Amino acid sequence: MTNDMSPPPAFDRRMLEALICPQTHSTLEYDAAAQELISRAASLAFPIRNGIPVMLIDEARSLD
Repeated sequence: MTNDMSPPPAFDRRMLEALICPQTHSTLEYDAAAQELISRAASLAFPIRNGIPVMLIDEARSLD
């Protein structure tokens, strides 16, 4: 039996070395508190859902 209140799977920080911004091809920063990958070059924040980065520009949040 699974517990629906269990925390989401953790993001594997080693994955960060392989991921780049899909718009600018620059490196990303991991924001653990917000569960996002930040692209400073594109001013976008890509969400991490259930431990999986969503690297779609349409799903990214604009940084203001």
